Amino acid sequence: MTRILLLTAPMTQLNTPYPATAYLTGFLRQQQIDAVQADPAIELVLKLFSRSGLERIERELRGRKGKPPKAVAHFLHFSEHYKNTIDAAIRFLQGKDPSLALRIVGRDFLPEGKRFAALSGDHADAQGGDPMAWAFGALGIQDGAKYLASLMIDDLADMIREGIDPRFELSRYAEKLAASAPTFDPLADALAAKSTVVDEMLDEITRDLIERHQPDVVGITAPFPGNVYGAFRIAGVVKRVSPDTRLILGGGYVNTELRELKEKRVFAYFDYITLDDGERPLLAILDAIRAEKTGGAATDELLRTFVLRDGQVRLISSPKLHDIPHRATGTPVYDGLPLDRYLSIFEMLNPMHRIWSDGRWNKLTLAHGCYWKKCNFCDVTLDYIGRYDAASADLLVDRIVAIQSETGQSGFHFVDEAAPPAVLKALAERLIERGVVISWWGNIRFEKTFTPELTRLLARSGCVAVSGGLEVASDRLLQLMNKGVTVEQVARVTRAFTEAGVMVHAYLMYGFPSQTESETIDALERVRQLFEAGCIQSAYWHRFSVTAHSPIGKNPEKFGIKLLPAEEVSFARNDLAFEDPTPCDHELLGVGLRKALYNYMHGVGLDLDVRFWFEHPVPKPKVKNDLIACALEEGVVPGLRRAEKGRAQEKPRRRG
Repeated sequence: MTRILLLTAPMTQLNTPYPATAYLTGFLRQQQIDAVQADPAIELVLKLFSRSGLERIERELRGRKGKPPKAVAHFLHFSEHYKNTIDAAIRFLQGKDPSLALRIVGRDFLPEGKRFAALSGDHADAQGGDPMAWAFGALGIQDGAKYLASLMIDDLADMIREGIDPRFELSRYAEKLAASAPTFDPLADALAAKSTVVDEMLDEITRDLIERHQPDVVGITAPFPGNVYGAFRIAGVVKRVSPDTRLILGGGYVNTELRELKEKRVFAYFDYITLDDGERPLLAILDAIRAEKTGGAATDELLRTFVLRDGQVRLISSPKLHDIPHRATGTPVYDGLPLDRYLSIFEMLNPMHRIWSDGRWNKLTLAHGCYWKKCNFCDVTLDYIGRYDAASADLLVDRIVAIQSETGQSGFHFVDEAAPPAVLKALAERLIERGVVISWWGNIRFEKTFTPELTRLLARSGCVAVSGGLEVASDRLLQLMNKGVTVEQVARVTRAFTEAGVMVHAYLMYGFPSQTESETIDALERVRQLFEAGCIQSAYWHRFSVTAHSPIGKNPEKFGIKLLPAEEVSFARNDLAFEDPTPCDHELLGVGLRKALYNYMHGVGLDLDVRFWFEHPVPKPKVKNDLIACALEEGVVPGLRRAEKGRAQEKPRRRG
């Protein structure tokens, strides 16, 4: 029987496994295929952040000449302290030693580097006292200790980046080598360069996995650009130690960025590159490998798979093969993933950021694709968005029960692009009817279907948080991007979730085609109002980019922009450079937007004029509490008048 080993390339989240291998392992085992999985990403982190790992790093650093960077100098000065506490800190972040919290919060146990600067000395006094006491109080010992231990890990990551490998980050590795890289040259050069300590450790982990599992096939998922270097690094080791093992590359990065692949050098590492959903392509590849082993010729019975044939890169997709329906893909299986070894990281004093990085979340998809699939900035032309296919509520609850039984964890992250309201309603009713107790969160569209009645139902079923796109917070631009929502509607929906006890995070963007400086300032004012009214508790600004597979990327002239000439693509293509004739310095505005948002998420500066956050003159906002006034007039923001009255009695807020 052919054995396939499925791997997630470094780096991803530290607190929970990326779900691709769990989905595929469950599906392949359902097909009676010998599938196993492992997570070299978490193994690499644990190897680095250990006493033996730090000793190895220290030997490398002490062997160098010249003045070290600050983070490196700090580590070398306190190396014994770091080595003596790192294993205990990791165990604590894994949830294995909660009593250690009392020592950690005493602030004498862990070494403290640059990341701790805001917690002590003049900086803390300037911010209005002890930030730890402000954030955690006298009883938040476990949370406070987790925050401090996370800062220590961040300090060490800074040291590794400054002294060992400038490409290293905790959630991504060598991201710049792969993001929209038109040629393979930078990646090839990096793979051929002298190995760093990080590289050597990943090579050792890979050799151990191959020796332990003895696979015939290795499938590697690269969901993001920050996984690509690690994927190729792993593949290179597999090719050297087990030349007969076949290698397959897939994942979100491949699906979006490698659709125009022409680079032959890629196939020195991988035998097959698959696009979009992996279930049917994997079955076809395994059938082809079995046929070749019995003396058959190379087959064209593949689905959306790049291969190297006769010295040329070919994309083979047989019309006889079709994707597996969502209802038939099976239940994700976590066997093989070290669930007790992931780290709960708590780096930011913000509740939604904490959900992303703290605690173990079982991942599950409610429906394939997006039920809306109309946003002009989104990859609606690709399969993962464009092909909508929902599962029934009963089937979803069956999968939830099975996953909860296997992992022992009741937390679920529904990873849909936008969870369909109808599916959520039916799922919530079934969870309540069947007495299944879980906590869950996911991404939604802030559409009118989410009434106060529905949000309360979702909360009763276990919903603890939702995230969704407010995007540009401008009705004109929301209509231009075909988002299908208005700012007023977002206010009503977010307040309904908040009133139901559900945390709300808003995705925001700036720099959309034709967006003016005045519209950007007005957008910030609306966001300020949403925070002040308690409609949202968390948000994130990102700079708009044109992607190759979006309606804007395919028809830029409709949006008044011009794509700039690009280098010929033989490897990756996704983000497209463009020119917007609208006079606006989005780069400069972005600094103020992010500064304001950081403070709003900490409850600071909500009473300030939004122009306060910018170091250069910006237009006075035209928005005069229109969002809140409209919501009050229509009676859709319960309790807001009480909030307004209470604010009049508040003390002035701290600036930060």
